Amino acid sequence: MARVDDVDSDRIKMSKAYGRWAPIYDAVYVRILKPGQLEAVRLAMACGPRILEVGVGTGLSLGYYPAQAELIGVDLSKAMLDKAAEKVAAQGLRQVKGLAVMDACRLGFPAARFDAVVSQYVITLVPDPEAALDEFARVVRPGGEIVLVNHLGADGGVVAAFEDLISPLARKVGWSTDFRLARIRAWAERAGFRLVSARKVAPVGFFTVIRLKDERAAQGIAASAA
Repeated sequence: MARVDDVDSDRIKMSKAYGRWAPIYDAVYVRILKPGQLEAVRLAMACGPRILEVGVGTGLSLGYYPAQAELIGVDLSKAMLDKAAEKVAAQGLRQVKGLAVMDACRLGFPAARFDAVVSQYVITLVPDPEAALDEFARVVRPGGEIVLVNHLGADGGVVAAFEDLISPLARKVGWSTDFRLARIRAWAERAGFRLVSARKVAPVGFFTVIRLKDERAAQGIAASAA
C-alpha cells in the first residue's frame, strides 16, 4: 500500500498537470471522449436523476445530461472546473446543481446521496483506485450504480504484451495500459457490487463503459456510513 504522503504528493502533481492541460483539453479530447460520455450519461440517468460525476474536468459531458438531471460535478483541478463553470454559464445548464474541487478518495457528501456515480477516464489515474471506488460506493444509494469509462489494458496475449511495451508513452497522455478489468471485478466482488456489463465503445473500441450495481443489501454487506 502506498504511503499517505506519497499519495498526497501524487494528487498535487496530478492537479498541477491538469491545470496545464485545461486550456487545450477540449480541443484535444472532445471527439475522442464523446461516445463513452454519451453512453455513461444514458446508463446513469436510467438509475435516477441524482448524479455525481467524479473527475468532471472541463465539463465536456455536462451538456449531455437531460434537463431533469440533478447533477453535481467534482474534480481535483480548479483550473479544469473553471472551464466547466464557463460552460454551465454559457450554455445555461440548469441541470448542473454544483461544481466543487474534491478528491475522488475523499468525497464530501453524505452516504447514499446519489442514484449513480459516474467517473470517466479517471479510475486508472487516481493513486488509490480501490479507495476511490470505496468512496463511490459510500455515496451511492442502495441499488444504485457506479458507471466507469476508461481505457483498460488487455488481460493477456499479444495485445497485453504490446500495451506493456508502449505504457511509458500512454502514461504521458493520461492513460494506463496496465490497469485490467479483473482489478475492478475483484473490487466489486469484495464490496458487494455486481459487474453488470463492460462494453467497448468508439473510437475503435479503445474505451470501455463499465456498470457496477450495488447489491450489498442482498448480499448482507453493510454499506459504509463514514
